[in-house]
Amino acid sequence: MLSTILSLLQSQHMIVLPVLSRDIEKKIIIDSLRFLVSAQRIKITAFVLMDTHFHLIWQVLGEHKREDVQRDFLRFTAQQLLKQLRNEKSELLSKLQVNTKDRTYQVWQRNSLSIELRSAKVFLQKLEYIHNNPVKAGLCALPEDYRYTSARFYEVNVNEWDFLTHYERLACLLVENTNRGDG
Repeated sequence: MLSTILSLLQSQHMIVLPVLSRDIEKKIIIDSLRFLVSAQRIKITAFVLMDTHFHLIWQVLGEHKREDVQRDFLRFTAQQLLKQLRNEKSELLSKLQVNTKDRTYQVWQRNSLSIELRSAKVFLQKLEYIHNNPVKAGLCALPEDYRYTSARFYEVNVNEWDFLTHYERLACLLVENTNRGDG
């Protein structure tokens, strides 16, 4: 596996909730991604954080397993988001309440979409899809106009996210993988 797109939607019983609507919640996700990169568990090639969901293109490194990294990331960010909501006595907290056998709250959708990206063609399609999310949502005219995305990193060479690895550094791996018949 070279890269994976992880798409997470926050939903309760098909009601989409804006759990990432403010900068403070988005910072929880950014800080967690930054930690995973600095701990050399992942490389992140692209991302977008929307109010109700996020998309990542990441590569799990070394002996780490995608399932373990993803579980830890989602658990940690859910705990931090819930802590923030509790501290603020937010109304959103009650909307996240599920009171099931194994949990009181459900922040992230179970069974998140995770797709292996095994060819450069598919990789670039997903990169474009991620970057165009805010445009399709009517939040900006151009992908690079949206703050919480890697689009500016690619479109105008602004690197405000110190945890990103440019896809061209991975492209040779994708080409090699495709040439071997893996893509």
